[in-house]
Amino acid sequence: MSAQIISGKEVSAQVRERLKKDVAQMKTQDPNFRPGLVVLQVGDRDDSNLYISMKLKAAAEIGINATHLRLPKTATEDEVLHSIMEVNENSAIHGLIVQLPLDSIHKIDTEKVTNAVAPEKDVDGLTSINAGKLSRGDLGDCFIPCTPNGCMELIRQTGVSVAGKRAVVIGRSKIVGAPMHDLLLWNHATVTTCHSKTADLAAEVGRADILVVGIGKAEMVKGDWVKKGAVVIDCGINHIPDETRPSGKRVVGDVHYSSVKEQAGFITPVPGGVGPMTVAMLMQNTVLSAKRFLESHQPGKWSITYTKLILQKPVPSDIVISRSCVPKPIDRLATEVGLLSDEVELYGKTKAKVQLDIINRLRAQPDGKYVVVTGITPTPLGEGKSTTTIGLVQALGAHMKLNVFACVRQPSQGPTFGIKGGAAGGGYSQVIPMEEFNLHLTGDIHAITAANNLVAAAIDARLFHEATQTDKALYNRLVPLSGGQRTFSPIQINRLKRLGIEKTDPTTLTEEEITRFARLDMDPDSITWHRVLDTNDRFLRKITIGQSPTEKGHTREAQFSITVASEIMAVLALTSSLKDMRQRLAKMVVATSRSGQPITTEDLGVSGALTVLMRDAIKPNLMQTLEGTPVFVHAGPFANIAHGNSSVLADKIALKLVGPEGFVVTEAGFGADIGMEKFFNIKCRYSGLRPHVVVLVATVRALKMHGGGPTVTAGMALPKEYVEENLELLEKGCSNMRKQVENARHFGVPVVVAVNAFKTDTESELDLICTLAKEVGAFDAVRCSHWAEGGAGAVALGQAVQRASEAPSDFKFLYDVELPIADKIRIIAQKIYGADDIELLPDAQHKVELYTKQGFGNLPICMAKTHLSLSHEADKKGVPTGFVLPIRDIRASVGAGFLYPLVGTMPTIPGLPTRPCFYDIDLDPETEQVNGLF
Repeated sequence: MSAQIISGKEVSAQVRERLKKDVAQMKTQDPNFRPGLVVLQVGDRDDSNLYISMKLKAAAEIGINATHLRLPKTATEDEVLHSIMEVNENSAIHGLIVQLPLDSIHKIDTEKVTNAVAPEKDVDGLTSINAGKLSRGDLGDCFIPCTPNGCMELIRQTGVSVAGKRAVVIGRSKIVGAPMHDLLLWNHATVTTCHSKTADLAAEVGRADILVVGIGKAEMVKGDWVKKGAVVIDCGINHIPDETRPSGKRVVGDVHYSSVKEQAGFITPVPGGVGPMTVAMLMQNTVLSAKRFLESHQPGKWSITYTKLILQKPVPSDIVISRSCVPKPIDRLATEVGLLSDEVELYGKTKAKVQLDIINRLRAQPDGKYVVVTGITPTPLGEGKSTTTIGLVQALGAHMKLNVFACVRQPSQGPTFGIKGGAAGGGYSQVIPMEEFNLHLTGDIHAITAANNLVAAAIDARLFHEATQTDKALYNRLVPLSGGQRTFSPIQINRLKRLGIEKTDPTTLTEEEITRFARLDMDPDSITWHRVLDTNDRFLRKITIGQSPTEKGHTREAQFSITVASEIMAVLALTSSLKDMRQRLAKMVVATSRSGQPITTEDLGVSGALTVLMRDAIKPNLMQTLEGTPVFVHAGPFANIAHGNSSVLADKIALKLVGPEGFVVTEAGFGADIGMEKFFNIKCRYSGLRPHVVVLVATVRALKMHGGGPTVTAGMALPKEYVEENLELLEKGCSNMRKQVENARHFGVPVVVAVNAFKTDTESELDLICTLAKEVGAFDAVRCSHWAEGGAGAVALGQAVQRASEAPSDFKFLYDVELPIADKIRIIAQKIYGADDIELLPDAQHKVELYTKQGFGNLPICMAKTHLSLSHEADKKGVPTGFVLPIRDIRASVGAGFLYPLVGTMPTIPGLPTRPCFYDIDLDPETEQVNGLF
């Protein structure tokens, strides 16, 4: 009785159907996910092309995204290795096959090339690492080479148990024979490997219950060699002459099929046996690799290590603490929180940028809990919002074992070298390394400086050229001849469309259209765009530019702002994508024409160049806290004339990474009446994100100042009211806390008051604040000691925040943006500041009319007023009443997307004090350590 034929075509079809279902199942987990496979080929061999086309066809049928990467015959070994490295680092690719042989005119080490494939993507199973795991029996932790794996699947189809059987493998190649031996051995067969030097090969074959042949010799194994009823798997592919075939040859295996068929119990045909299974197993390994990737990169599934603090008493200086802790390598932290290698750009060992592509990868994943940290009205004594933000995330992460990200602003170097010092938190609740955090970081602020000043240069250059040229000359220079033709740039086409001119040929414009296109006709007095510098320099607050004789008398008054006050910084903080940033940068209004039309950066033709300058700055910066929890440091908009919050992009990425049970804690600048109000009404409006909890930071001594405590002078000892118990003064000052709790509750979000404790505070004082806070509607109020104890000192706060995040909330905006400008300002003034009304001064009234006419009336409001009082008068502490809020002027940040009314005088570039911080700053030339920064 002849053998039963084991059809590789039938079995491979069953495997492909199963794999289709597996891929469909993966897509239910993540609709954007597809297994990815790359087949790398060197040269253009016909036989290789045939095999590759079969693989690509099978991949497409299953739902695998397969790519054929063909390198020319001239490719060198280094070029092949570089291509492999790029695929290794591409997180969308889960399998990489190097098609052999490598058909290059150069000598290439095949083993070196195959071993360059990342083991987790080696779906051919040919790397030494995978081969080593297979040889020692780690079958669940490696990729099994496709042909031996297919052979095992065909053996299983016979129903014959491998365990305990005698198996003979003929051939010892790395691709078939050697791994086949290991695979049979670890499936409990007794295995003999035979080869060209084996004595009495026929006798060895005759003992085999299972025979696998891959020797590469046509029809070598004869029927009389084979044991009756044996399972015979023929891996050979050979061509022998056959005059009956049109090609003059036919394909046969290593087994003499007709004679062996009469002896064997089961046999694979050639073709149609092992061949289809090899391709099927390749697809199976690719799907397995994709499954492993999904399992190990589940959003919110972190495997993070925390850094243990060694607390000292008394608490050392911030810089001593920072340097006492060795940060984790930033690439390790990135991996711990679920970032892929190709999503991270390293800037040294302690900071990195994160690619925006991660948003697409994680789009289908649910967000974590969103927490904003704000404070009572600030005083010179300081409330510690940044320190509380970091202490809270250290508590949630290192101590409560929850996934948590801090999202904070990048500090300006102006205060760093001026009077304030750094902004990385303090004590045992810091972002580290402090020097990196406060000096340059990854250059985002410098990119904004460059982009901003390019706009300023473009404005004054345009004013000069329009004043010194005729319409025709101006047009001819704006659209110059090149190769005998004039061509509009894409940005110029955009301007034509905005003007209603539907023409693309520069020669067809009428004289009237040429004038409209070429002349922006800016009113110099209407220019709102300032040059910027990331340095405190009071003498740049008002300057005269254009005094060189070359400017032909075209001088004008101008001014500088500090870089973080640039509208480009506000754009960076509020943008949602590179495309959105390009559109926002284009919409920035820099002046008004004499006819009352807004002039934008797109009109100036500079918006595309701005996007180029900002292409890296848009990526959030990854750092860490002292206890090893992750931090995004991104954007740092001025909290007066802008909204004072870190970037929307950082928050969105962090919310995906932490998973639904995790937390993202961000900080709003200044007190709740400024930073928090703008966080809700501007940032949340544009981001679409809805916060779960407000943390309101308060201190005993700051509340005492709001209660009427004496003035504090820098460098002088604190008056006794601040270092001795005074419950009456404290209770009076708690009115400010009460108002800020009320302000937060206007938005329908639970409030947790964090009482940042100092060593001079008494138990009675701390208890009084907590009691009063809960009486006025706070969800909870807890004392914290994170400055002295790190995350351990904020565990109670973390627990309160976790409970509050599960409480009912009813988030709502304070106003409808469609309301008239004055009404929106009035709502903020009355509900948040406690004003009786507002007064629009003449300049402000004019701007209301202008912006309404220009179509900007429906933008949200970003109030620019003192942060030191709920009113417009900085010396009015507590909760001032009975005042009318004067609106001196209104400016437009159209690209960022808000109007900012000016309440009183608002300097946008600080000055240096008599004794700036830079007196203490120096570099040790031996160790390159920065000294005196903090």
